[in-house]
Amino acid sequence: MKYCWAIILVAFVSPVVADTPGSGSQFIQAAGADLVQGHCTACHSALIVTSQRGDAAFWLNTIRWMQKTQNLWAIPAQQEQQIVAYLAKHYAEQEWGRRPQLSPLLLP
Repeated sequence: MKYCWAIILVAFVSPVVADTPGSGSQFIQAAGADLVQGHCTACHSALIVTSQRGDAAFWLNTIRWMQKTQNLWAIPAQQEQQIVAYLAKHYAEQEWGRRPQLSPLLLP
């Protein structure tokens, strides 16, 4: 009976284990996410990508830097355009700053 529970537990836990950083689950699901998953997470975790923000020029320059200094392979032009468009849309530069002040009603 103990083994039966272990098998059931593994069946329920396995999808969670497969859904770890770098598996693509952290990317916004939209056209191009599969290309980003395939090319980017081959070398590093999805968190490296999702923690960055920039416009199309930023992402293209990042790809060129990785190709020049990190041995990133040549990406077919059409795929590269889709990757850059996806990243520029979903991980665009945004204004950073402090969080808004707490409402006086929330203060002690």
